[in-house]
Amino acid sequence: MIRVVSRLLLCAALALPGLSTPSLAQQKANALFGAKPSGSLQAPAAFGTYAKGCLAGGMQLRETGPTWQAMRLSRNRNWGHPDAIDFVERLSKFAARQPGWKGLYIGDISQPRGGPMTSGHQSHQMGLDIDIWMLPPKRLNLSRAEREKISSISVRSKDQRSVNGNWTAQHMAILKAAAKDPAVDRIFVTAPAKIAMCNAAKGNKKWLQKIRPLWGHHYHFHVRLKCPSGARGCKTQTPSVRELSKGGTGCDASLNWWVTDALAPPKKTAKPAKPAKPAPKRRNARDYVMADLPQQCQQVLVSR
Repeated sequence: MIRVVSRLLLCAALALPGLSTPSLAQQKANALFGAKPSGSLQAPAAFGTYAKGCLAGGMQLRETGPTWQAMRLSRNRNWGHPDAIDFVERLSKFAARQPGWKGLYIGDISQPRGGPMTSGHQSHQMGLDIDIWMLPPKRLNLSRAEREKISSISVRSKDQRSVNGNWTAQHMAILKAAAKDPAVDRIFVTAPAKIAMCNAAKGNKKWLQKIRPLWGHHYHFHVRLKCPSGARGCKTQTPSVRELSKGGTGCDASLNWWVTDALAPPKKTAKPAKPAKPAPKRRNARDYVMADLPQQCQQVLVSR
């Protein structure tokens, strides 16, 4: 009962703009942000970094649009900075012109006010990250129940070394269009997909620089947008994609590593005579308290 009353008092305090409790700074940020059902009544702004930040004035992506559907609606993660919503509309229109695609199925963007999530992503905290399913939409009238049950498809082979039969020229065209969008900072996708694109691309391949290989991104690709123009509280990821690829496209030996040495089983080594000192536990987004986030995030949290 004491815990329930304490939580109710905290929630009441957070409902009033500008009011906070002395202990708010040490409250778990993911629990507080995850409990907010709607965006703040503030001017749109992204604060902090993609993996340690928040979103003011978040805009909700409509559940269904002319060329998209938001998936897994029960998560309430179809919120983003207006730049992200605009991007979804632009890219989905392009996707709808591809053979066999009605548009795009959109996965997680952000919580209503961004911030660390109670489960899943470490990033997606400023409303500038967008997950887009690899599954080509055949229809855009899925019910809420269908959107909870339907799954995306993998475009990677079981041995993780190449794309499988689900990969199409349309996937490449959509990824290329996303990479060429000036609002995009980088795109994360399974390494075999980038290898396939490096091999198939013709002419100017500069757009491939933004395509970054990353584990796990074979059911969806992850678009990360640049900080909005003039946003002083937002920090774009470093190092830049240009620095990571040394000015090239990334279609080099470093890319091949992902499907060769990275997949090789670790070599057995002799046990050390003395047990090694355990490394300190690395903190992640679900460990953050409000004091770990940019100062502006407290106001985002308590705003109406």
